[in-house]
Amino acid sequence: MSVQKACVIGAGVMGAGIAAHIANAGIPVLLLDIAAKEGDRTAITKGAIDKLLKTDPAPLMHKDAAKLITPGNLEDDLAKVADCDWIVEAIVENLEIKRGLYEKLEALKKPEAVVSSNTSTIPLKYLVEGRSDAFRKTFMITHFFNPPRYMRLLELVGGPETDKAALARIEDFCDRTLGKGVVPCKDTPGFIANRIGTYWIQVAVNEAIALGLSVEEADAIGGRPMGIPKTGVFGLIDLVGLDLMPLIAKSMKSVLPPTDDFIRTNIQHPLLDKMIADGYTGRKGKGGFYRLNAVGKKKVKEAIDLKTGEYRAAQKPKPEALDRAGRSLKALVTDASPHGEFAKRVLVQTLGYTASLVPEIADSVVAVDEAMRLGYNWSFGPFELIDQVGVDWLAAEIAASGKPVPALLETAKGKSFYRQDGGKLEFLGTDGAYHPVVRRPGVLLLADVKRGAEPVLKNASASVWDIGDGVLCFEFTSKMNSLDSEIMALLAKTVQTIPAKGYKGLVVYNEGTNFSVGANLGLALFAANIALWPAIEEIVEGGQKTYKALKYAPFPVVGAPSGMALGGGCEILLHCDAVQAHAETYMGLVEVGVGIIPGWGGCKEMLQRWLGLKRRPGGPMPAIGKVFETISTAQVSKSAALAKELLYLRAEDGITMNRDRLLADAKAKVLALAEGYQPPAEFEFRLPGPTAKLALDMAVDGAAGAGKATPHDITVSKTLAEVLTGGPNGDVTVVLKEDDILALERSNFMRLAKNPKSLARMEHMLETGKPLRN
Repeated sequence: MSVQKACVIGAGVMGAGIAAHIANAGIPVLLLDIAAKEGDRTAITKGAIDKLLKTDPAPLMHKDAAKLITPGNLEDDLAKVADCDWIVEAIVENLEIKRGLYEKLEALKKPEAVVSSNTSTIPLKYLVEGRSDAFRKTFMITHFFNPPRYMRLLELVGGPETDKAALARIEDFCDRTLGKGVVPCKDTPGFIANRIGTYWIQVAVNEAIALGLSVEEADAIGGRPMGIPKTGVFGLIDLVGLDLMPLIAKSMKSVLPPTDDFIRTNIQHPLLDKMIADGYTGRKGKGGFYRLNAVGKKKVKEAIDLKTGEYRAAQKPKPEALDRAGRSLKALVTDASPHGEFAKRVLVQTLGYTASLVPEIADSVVAVDEAMRLGYNWSFGPFELIDQVGVDWLAAEIAASGKPVPALLETAKGKSFYRQDGGKLEFLGTDGAYHPVVRRPGVLLLADVKRGAEPVLKNASASVWDIGDGVLCFEFTSKMNSLDSEIMALLAKTVQTIPAKGYKGLVVYNEGTNFSVGANLGLALFAANIALWPAIEEIVEGGQKTYKALKYAPFPVVGAPSGMALGGGCEILLHCDAVQAHAETYMGLVEVGVGIIPGWGGCKEMLQRWLGLKRRPGGPMPAIGKVFETISTAQVSKSAALAKELLYLRAEDGITMNRDRLLADAKAKVLALAEGYQPPAEFEFRLPGPTAKLALDMAVDGAAGAGKATPHDITVSKTLAEVLTGGPNGDVTVVLKEDDILALERSNFMRLAKNPKSLARMEHMLETGKPLRN
């Protein structure tokens, strides 16, 4: 490993977040800040670590990671940097203060230790002025995005004297160990993402005001239709803070030439100045463009009127331009309406400005697109968006506005920035020729596999792909990767195909935002509303048989989740031989939220895991109690590390930090398991029966008495208790096979599914995305 110990200097939000994420990766990190003037001289960094443990969303993937962070202060502990391989400076954006720190570090650090700055605005060439050649060789910029745990982008900048081996060492560490999408950048103001992102925000605000749109209308158009997060522009400003925007603009203006279009778009709006002065700085303040206002006992979402500056109830506009455009971005930007005009003005300016910056800010369009996807969560990079609206259309619109057409667009006329050739993805270079998009060693993307192949198997909800070396990949393709009978049918067919065709094993994986949100509630609710109970029971039993067949298949199965893996999505992972999970995997059996219990073997598998745990207390009751608590409260792990604590993952299951490396890691695990593979032996359940159920029922009644459970919660929980303790029959000990537990799951699932209150919960979840308390 290239970095055995790190140091972060600066314990503010960014510095502490960077330290937390280094600790998430299992690396010891020294966190330093100025010495407190009174009391404990290390109070500032200790306070920062305490805050990390309380912040939500959590910067730490597991509270134990905080133990890897050592607090210190710059007066008493700076010499400890001599033990560190990487020193990250994340202090105030003041050039002289940074230079003073570097002078001290140069005298203390190991010759080979890398020093990097997290600056987002100060060019590297200014930072290293006055430093020795040896220091310059090991100095670079590593620009993290906030919050460091969740934002994947890391912009890496080296100077002309930076040692290439040192750059490669940090790039590899940030990629593999920290899980970052590392994008090499030129030493230019704002690098890539903020140079483009802040320009885009400025333009969107300007044009919304100029066209008289509401903040809700602007966000409806400038959000998901353009492949931008649902916050849209004004919601994003609220998230990052209104007061941060003028500071960024001021910093950028100080280093950009006066002819740069960034300067033209930086218009000072009196309303924004007043909002900042009045404390309306966004979510961290009293509110921003949106706020939650207490009206009686309720909190009402309000939005500011851009004309009057007064707040009013927030609207949910549905611009007709979106209906007319459908999924066509070109149709949206050419729609003859104020909303279409807004989309056109924002995109023409943003995409034109971006095209004018290559190769100034990066060597290729690929780097720019990756930076915007990872740093601003855009679904498509700027050049991918240009391909959607058309290079020639964009060039014509820029020319019509009276601006010069960027040289790169002139080069690309009549072409696209990306194309497929022989199943390979290529990009258009600044030289006018196409070049292959090259992945880093060890990266395997299903999207790349699919470009050059046909699926081995396929239906309306899933596909199976050959990912090489005798390994197949099962991919959900349904909406939100929800599970239905089509997926179960193809999974059953896959289980038969692998041994018949001589394949070695299977990975269950997809590249959606979420692995799976669980069963398709819409289909279940439809069937329930017309009383198709036999059909529902058939789906439940079919899913049980399919998952069991997967578990006992004569080949290894490895699940590779990322994002949410809920309900049935969690259950399929519980039946895999092993799981290689992305670090940001959120697993849970959440069925009680819609008034039912897990029906595809989730209860059975969790029981087996806790009963088979060597370190558990004697007797079955402690294990049953843990499973009951986990399922009845719908616990969802907030990371893969926490999933191990809940036993959704086993201790030996793997965790991959970089999302792009997940499929390759899972495939390697399949190949390792395939050597001499033998299916697991069936588990025999020895459960305590009605006596134990009585104990769980008493706990449920206690929760109800304390006002923590509704009447239907009681019904659901007591039904779950019956399954986990072995059913209504028996005395002291009930001995059951797996099929017996599955039968209990199925019958009790159906009993709850027929309950009108469960159906009401399902309907509410479908409409609002939130559980109903009834």
